[in-house]
Amino acid sequence: MTAPLVGITAYGERARYLVWDHDTVLLPAVYVERVVAAGGVPVLLPPVPAAAAAVDAVDALVLAGGPDLDPDRYGAAPHPATGAPRVDRDALEVAALHRALARGIPVLGVCRGAQLLNVALGGTLHQHLPDAIGHPGHNPSPGVFGTTDVVLEPGSRVAAVLGEHSVGRCHHHQGVADLAPGLVVTGRAADGTIEAVEHTGHDFVVGVQWHPEQADDLRLFTELVRRGRLWRGSPAARP
Repeated sequence: MTAPLVGITAYGERARYLVWDHDTVLLPAVYVERVVAAGGVPVLLPPVPAAAAAVDAVDALVLAGGPDLDPDRYGAAPHPATGAPRVDRDALEVAALHRALARGIPVLGVCRGAQLLNVALGGTLHQHLPDAIGHPGHNPSPGVFGTTDVVLEPGSRVAAVLGEHSVGRCHHHQGVADLAPGLVVTGRAADGTIEAVEHTGHDFVVGVQWHPEQADDLRLFTELVRRGRLWRGSPAARP
């Protein structure tokens, strides 16, 4: 059996490289590196709604980190600290997630991806976590990752992979507030911040608020790829 195809959602941002300064589709290379190291074949999904159709061809999906979600998607007015929306990326990822859920393929949401999972299923976000928890520790400095100690729920899918305690690299000022129907909280930081959520109706649909791609620990990516391989071999994956 060939290696599982893993879709990874990408950014659409203005960028400068070589002699160019223009709009780009980009992704930190570390996501690709982790998927390859875990035994998967990465497939980048550009932030245009039509790209959601590519989910029908992959065996697993990574919702990557990135900028703030549009608060209009969960019925809120923008907070002064909320960044400008990336409407097309939001639309792509919501559509991609729903296609993945319909097909039953495994999903890993990273940081923004965990928030997208919650919002796409009907939940809300804290638009600026310091307002809720009283400190900026989850986003200590622009462009610098902090660390978060996470306690994981015994018996959860994430705990089965990582154990009941994990230290994650973090860089976010938003977080899950009201939980969407179908999701359960399976990890928290000491300050109460929701750090992991899982869908109760699927084998492996997991969102983590930290950045596992920033660590040498491949276990979450390895589990995603393993489940993608199992899904590919299942009757549900056959035409």
